[in-house]
Amino acid sequence: MKTARKPLKVRYSYLARQFASIDPILADIKKLVASGDFTLGAPVRRFEESFAKLIGAKHAVGVGSGTDALFLSLKALGVGPGDEVITAANTFVATAGAIETAGARVVFVDCDDKFVIDPSKIEDAVTKKTKALLPVHWGGQPWDMDAVLSIAKKKGLPVVEDACQSIGAAVGARKAGSVGAAAGFSLHPLKNLNVWGDGGIITTNDAKTAESLRLLRNHGMSSRDEYAFYAYNSRLDSLQAVVGNHLIKDFEWITQTRIDNAKRIEGALKGIKQLWFPPRAKNERHVYHLYQFLAEDRDGLLKHLQALGVDAKVHYPVPLHLQPASRRLGYKAGDFPVAEAQARRTITLPVHQHLTDEEIEHMIGCVKDFYGA
Repeated sequence: MKTARKPLKVRYSYLARQFASIDPILADIKKLVASGDFTLGAPVRRFEESFAKLIGAKHAVGVGSGTDALFLSLKALGVGPGDEVITAANTFVATAGAIETAGARVVFVDCDDKFVIDPSKIEDAVTKKTKALLPVHWGGQPWDMDAVLSIAKKKGLPVVEDACQSIGAAVGARKAGSVGAAAGFSLHPLKNLNVWGDGGIITTNDAKTAESLRLLRNHGMSSRDEYAFYAYNSRLDSLQAVVGNHLIKDFEWITQTRIDNAKRIEGALKGIKQLWFPPRAKNERHVYHLYQFLAEDRDGLLKHLQALGVDAKVHYPVPLHLQPASRRLGYKAGDFPVAEAQARRTITLPVHQHLTDEEIEHMIGCVKDFYGA
């Protein structure tokens, strides 16, 4: 652990570098202002078309946030009070929040060694009240599509894909967001494809679901003066779509750079016996929104990295079933041992597309120093 290594700031956020030169985006925003096309305008429609093509889905519907994308997908499928929706215990709070705000009860199951939902645990969690499955493509890692979809078909349940962290992830030729009844994505500023604030988008291959979603996001308005039902206000702003239309052009470069950075770091650290890395299947495309692994003395490593300028993170130290928000659900410590064990040891390093060679080597060196490798 003793080292003369000098600190070097390695930021988790890349926004200052990503938007160091924004004149082309501002030029298009200036045109938008002149047009007054602020709400569900032409930039939104263009972004929806591009995003659907990127995912390989027939329809894409822009909404206000990734959380709204999940919530509205559940509502479009009829999820409501008295229903149950199954998801993974190690997910971000928005997944469970979307289920609860839809009126349903969250039912957690454990995750596997890839940090995604364990298909072998799903069937035992299904009850007569189960209305949908909401598996999470966690951190850029796709879940086992064959296994989950097989269970869903057997039980007659729709699958809503939480792909908020996994734009571009895939199993073989099937991309995250193309296989479920609907899928929610986030465009939050720190997502791999981002905008200048909150934003989200839903994909689906079903025309009726897409039409329902377009009504749900916009007060149920079928025309200016006619309302099909009472609904919500969750529209992707035209201004955010302008930003999205610029960045989607660079999406493959963004994705591949993150993959390359993750592989470089992992290749350098894999021999350290105090570290454990998730298995990487050749037919799966992990897009590394989060680059996570498990570490012995995680808290010590985290403190060491941060002291040397590396903005390492923990996603997340307390699983959702042990949070105060879940007390009324009746879960306790030990119910989901894999998620709990991972929460005690997981650490996240930056792998974003704007890292320099010097920053990557600094992170690698800091980890090696800590373990005397």
